[in-house]
Amino acid sequence: MQREKLGSRLGFILLSAGCAIGIGNVWKFPYITGQNGGGIFVLLYLFFLIILGIPVMTVEFALGRASQKSPAKIYEGLAPKGSKWHIHSYFAVAGNYILMMFYMVVAGWMLRYFVSTAFGGLEGMNTAAIEADFESMLTSWPSMIIYTFLVIIIAAVVCSAGLQKGVEKVTKYMMLALLFIMVALAVRNLFFKSGYEGLRFYLMPSIENLKKVGVGNVIVAAMNQAFFTLSLGMGSMAIFGSYLKKDRSLMGESVLVAALDTFVAIASGLIIFPACAAYDVSVDSGPNLIFVTLPNVFNNMPFGRIFGSLFFVFMSFAALTTVITVFENIVACCNELFGWSKKKASVINGLLFTVLTLPCVFGFNLLSGFTPFGKGSNIMDLEDFAVSNILLPLGAFIFVVFTTSKKGWGWEKFLEEANTGRGLKVPRWLKGYMAYVLPVIILGLFVIGIYNFFK
Repeated sequence: MQREKLGSRLGFILLSAGCAIGIGNVWKFPYITGQNGGGIFVLLYLFFLIILGIPVMTVEFALGRASQKSPAKIYEGLAPKGSKWHIHSYFAVAGNYILMMFYMVVAGWMLRYFVSTAFGGLEGMNTAAIEADFESMLTSWPSMIIYTFLVIIIAAVVCSAGLQKGVEKVTKYMMLALLFIMVALAVRNLFFKSGYEGLRFYLMPSIENLKKVGVGNVIVAAMNQAFFTLSLGMGSMAIFGSYLKKDRSLMGESVLVAALDTFVAIASGLIIFPACAAYDVSVDSGPNLIFVTLPNVFNNMPFGRIFGSLFFVFMSFAALTTVITVFENIVACCNELFGWSKKKASVINGLLFTVLTLPCVFGFNLLSGFTPFGKGSNIMDLEDFAVSNILLPLGAFIFVVFTTSKKGWGWEKFLEEANTGRGLKVPRWLKGYMAYVLPVIILGLFVIGIYNFFK
């Protein structure tokens, strides 16, 4: 059967960036930056994005385009006969499912906050009331189910319409709207009279801040964010590589996707840090920054309801582009494994996720007594741990080793595929780094991540 192709290069860039750009960019990046010294963290993050993120993304794109398969069958035709590389496919597919089991729930939170902000549900509330509203959302499982199911329906409907008419078209418009809203909010927040200190903290690297947080802590945090921001390790990028034509080389495309992903992350900081400085709000307040701290800021600024609504539309689009693109990955896997059409796979998986997302929803209320990692933890923490701390880093390690090893696909075949077409090429001298250094760094991230989690 002829492999579907994307309609344009812009569609590919925005689709791949849509998968990478998610809650990690606009929720996690600002508060991680705040906790790790501001500008010095951003500088290190950019460095590690270049030496970690772009090479691994190029590997995933190459595997996808060479195999013309989803993660479910990516090793077919590439792996030597009799080898066991294909076992990783099961874990890659499982990773996509587990990710969506909690990511769809969080995307529902974004929709709920947009509705609450747009209709004035948070207006006039003080800090305690806004915090109580967030807790109320988590404990009200019927409301959470409604918004989660709405996210599932959107993903299923878009993916059932096909690659070009559904996924590419909708994601393209959503991404362009996301970029427009984000730039508008960033420009507006740059004009806060008291926002200069926030910008200075965010954009000016400070050795003092580095020493205060700890050199090792900042470096590890920057490496983690640079690696995990691009959703690498479970074939999420490989699927879009399989839809890509041969007219462009793959490292150049990886650079563009990573640049767009980084632009959104940096711009989200331009939205948040001046606002926090202007209203004397702590920039290192952690996950509460989005759901408790910023609604307080919006309540106190002129036209706060409008800007708050725009912000949560922006957040919703960031979450939904990831949901749609990963759902497309799952649909493609089912097509190859079971021969289902896109519509059939979309409907079946839509129904499946109405059940699979329930443990995460109930983890904050009906099943709150289940604390897998001790007091304060929940089912979402367990699912996130499985994906972020195990499946992503180990998956990326396997992809890189498979690509560079003689017992896998092999460096020469990777180089030929990655460098086919116009654009930035993978230099031959990079083999030593990608074959021996990069896998060690990824394994190091895996070990440090496990250690820090349980510490």
